[in-house]
Amino acid sequence: MSNVTRVGVDLAKNMIQVHAVDAAGKVITNRALKREKFLPWCAELPAGCLVAMEACSSAHHWCRKLRERGLDARMIPAQFVAPYRIQGKSGKNDANDASAVCEAASRPHMNFVPAKTLAQQGMLCVHRLREGLKEERTACINRIRGLMAEFGPVLPQSPQVLRQHLSDLIEDASNDIAGMARLVLQRAQAHWRELDEHIKWCDLRIAAHQKDDEQVQRAAELKGIGPITASAVIATVGDFKQFKNGAQFAAWIGLTPKQNSSGGKISLGPITKRGSTYLRTLLI
Repeated sequence: MSNVTRVGVDLAKNMIQVHAVDAAGKVITNRALKREKFLPWCAELPAGCLVAMEACSSAHHWCRKLRERGLDARMIPAQFVAPYRIQGKSGKNDANDASAVCEAASRPHMNFVPAKTLAQQGMLCVHRLREGLKEERTACINRIRGLMAEFGPVLPQSPQVLRQHLSDLIEDASNDIAGMARLVLQRAQAHWRELDEHIKWCDLRIAAHQKDDEQVQRAAELKGIGPITASAVIATVGDFKQFKNGAQFAAWIGLTPKQNSSGGKISLGPITKRGSTYLRTLLI
């Protein structure tokens, strides 16, 4: 393994495929490893060896672990790996995927994904939980409104209006909401309140993060940027030095128009919508 200079890795939940080559590009090995055998296998690689993987689930974890062991671990966006995948009789499989990652990593102008720190990933967990709770709350509100409509009461599509009148409508003995339906709506109302409390907890964590993080504080000072957006941007991007200018950052999150230019004629389409949908939603 001492002559290995570059390794392509195809990550999965249980099995990890590795494709190792030497300085001349000769294949040293292309094999599948059990998850628990991956780090011991990497420990045999020479220090500074390039280990590349797609930026997918668990990639940031593995990238940190490999860097702790003196390896040059990098992540490549999946769309930049696809053109190097070998097609033909074998088609798409783990071995071809690992080979494609290894080949893509050798390109001199390849764009790599910066590895996130534990703190960054922890804060992104708060944002993901908050977004999930918001979606669940919206579903709960729509469910309550739909159930009530089955018994007559119809309210405007406003959570505030529904919140103001829900208790009175449930307890109103003059309407058709009775028996089991009343119990169900009471339970749904309690669930709505619980979701509000969980979302409030997430907001408090984000506010505390802003007080402790100088980068988030500076970002929040920008016009139109609040604590939630500032926290999400810093947790997602980390070091802004990876971008040469603001235009690169805009392109990174998909806010620049898609080009279809040829023969000196410039044709611009809608925005590309690449990158983080959540971040783009907060910024637009």
